[in-house]
Amino acid sequence: MNFDFGILDFIQANMRSDFFDAVMPFITRLGDAGIIWILATLVLLAVPKTRKVGIAAAASLLLEVVCCNLLLKPLVARTRPYDINTAIQLLIQRPLDFSFPSGHTSAAFAVVSALFFSKNRLWIPGSILAVLIAFSRLYLYVHFPSDVFVGALIGIASGWIGSLVVQKGKRE
Repeated sequence: MNFDFGILDFIQANMRSDFFDAVMPFITRLGDAGIIWILATLVLLAVPKTRKVGIAAAASLLLEVVCCNLLLKPLVARTRPYDINTAIQLLIQRPLDFSFPSGHTSAAFAVVSALFFSKNRLWIPGSILAVLIAFSRLYLYVHFPSDVFVGALIGIASGWIGSLVVQKGKRE
């Protein structure tokens, strides 16, 4: 945990600025409840040309929600960093669920990975947003780096599995 706090405290000491204090809450809100990724998935599903990618994205989101929110968060029940270091003043409302893993990060990387493994070039701009959302969780002191890292891994695995499901369905 010292390693996690070392990174969080480095960000607080060396990267905090008025600009990021204004931008990071907006970026993190894009990932609230996975809304930006759900909307992107719905658009992909609505367009016949990208429907299969949309199915992969939807499957990846479903898998990551089950893994992160239904299984791991309640099982691990990790306290959030701002509850341990109470000197931090939050720029957003306090999340009410547990810290591990980061659901924002997991959802972001699930859809981006589904795009990547489905060979859809939208993974490129999507990955920029995914990385920004993941970093915003650290900047805002609501997740430990290990929460974000594991969230990214779960998202990547979910995206890979989601795209495999669609590829397997095409063959049958």
